[in-house]
Amino acid sequence: MYVASSRGRDAGLGNAVGGSTRGRGVVTANVVALGVVSLVTDISSEMVTAVMPVYLVTGLGLSILYFGFLDGLYSGVTVALRLAGGHVADRFSARKKVAAAGYGLSAVSRLGLPLVGASVPGIGTMLAVDRAGKGLRTAPRDALISLSSTPEAQGRAFGVHRALDTAGAFTGPLIAFLILSAVATAYDAVFVVSFCVGMVGLLVLLLFVRDRPGSPDKARAAPWRAGVRLLADAPFRRLCLCAALLGVATVSDAFVYLVLQRELAIAAHWFPLLPLGTAGVYLLLAIPVGRFADRVGRRRVFLAGHAALGGVYVLLAGPFGGAGLLVGTLALHGVFYAMTDGVLMAAAGAELPSELRTSGLAVLQTGQAAGRFVSSVAFGWAWTQWGPEGAVRWSGVWLAVAVAVSVAVLGGARIRGRGRS
Repeated sequence: MYVASSRGRDAGLGNAVGGSTRGRGVVTANVVALGVVSLVTDISSEMVTAVMPVYLVTGLGLSILYFGFLDGLYSGVTVALRLAGGHVADRFSARKKVAAAGYGLSAVSRLGLPLVGASVPGIGTMLAVDRAGKGLRTAPRDALISLSSTPEAQGRAFGVHRALDTAGAFTGPLIAFLILSAVATAYDAVFVVSFCVGMVGLLVLLLFVRDRPGSPDKARAAPWRAGVRLLADAPFRRLCLCAALLGVATVSDAFVYLVLQRELAIAAHWFPLLPLGTAGVYLLLAIPVGRFADRVGRRRVFLAGHAALGGVYVLLAGPFGGAGLLVGTLALHGVFYAMTDGVLMAAAGAELPSELRTSGLAVLQTGQAAGRFVSSVAFGWAWTQWGPEGAVRWSGVWLAVAVAVSVAVLGGARIRGRGRS
C-alpha cells in the first residue's frame, strides 16, 4: 500500500523549500514562486486560448464537430504524458526539471503557430505539442505545491497558487484583445507575443523555484507502475473515478464561450474578453474557497462546486438573454473553477506519500483529462445534432447523473491519512 498512513511521512515539511511551514496557515515562498511562474505562463497560454475558438470557427470556418475534436485533443493528448512525466519526476526526484521541460515545450509550440499558418493539421499539431507540455508540467508543479505545504494548509496553498495563476488567465485575454484591436485580425502577433511571455515564465521557474527531493531512495525502488498501483487504495480510486466521471460532464471553456457568442450575437473581436469574467470571479474566490475547503472538507467543496456548473447549463439552455445571461454564466463559471480546480488537488495531495506524490496526482489528472476529451468530442457531436441549446441540455442531464453517482461513491470516504479531504 502506497498511501500515507500518518502525518509522520511528511514530518520534514517544517524544512520545506521556500520557508518554514510550522504554522497551519503558512504559504511558503516556493508556493508563491510557483504561482508567479503560473501567472506569467497563463498570460502566455490564455492569449492563445482566448482567440483560438473564434480563429478556428469564424476565421478558418471549421465545423463545430471538427472543432470539438480539436478541443478534445487539446485535453486528451496529455493523458499518457501525465503518467510518464509523473513517474520520471518521482523516480529521479526531478520535479522542477520535468516541469521546466513542459513549460519550455508549451512556449515553443506558440512560436510554431505562425509558422503553420492556416493549416488545420499544423494547428492541431501545435496544439498537441502545447498540451503535451501541460501534461508534463502540471503534476510535478502541483506535487511541489503540495510538498511545500503542511497537510492542514493544502487548500490555502493551492488557493494562493490558483489565484496567481488566474491573475495570468485574466491578463492574457486582455492583452490578446488589445493586440487584435491594434492590428485587426493579425493573429500571428498574438502568437509571437505569447511565445516571448512564455519564455519569461520558464526563466522565473529556473531562477526562483526550488525542487523538493522527497524520498529519492524509496522513489527509485518503486516500479514505473507504482503510481497506478495507488489505485489499490479504495478511497483514492473512488476519487479518481469521480473526477473522470465529472470530467465527462464538464463542457470545455471554449464551448461555453462559443454558446454565449451565438446566443448573444457577440462580435468576433470581443470574443477574447469573455474569459475575463470567469477569471475575475475565480481570482476573487480562489484563496477564501481554499481556506474554506481546509475547514469543512475538500471533497465536499469539490462536489458542491459542480452545482455552479449546473447553473451555467441552466442559463445557457434556458430562455435567458442579455446582460443577465452574460454576467450570470461567467460568474457561475468562475465559482465552479474556484470550488473544484485547486480543491481537487488539495483533496488528494496531502494524503499521498511524498515519494509518489507526483505520480499519484498524475493518475488523478489523467482520468480527469480523459473525461474532458470525451466531453469535447461528444459536445461537438451533440451540437451538430441538436444545436447548442440541445447539447447543453444533454450535458446537464449527464452532469446530474455524474454528481449523484459521485456523492454516493465518495460519501464520507477519504484516503487514509491525516488532514481534511
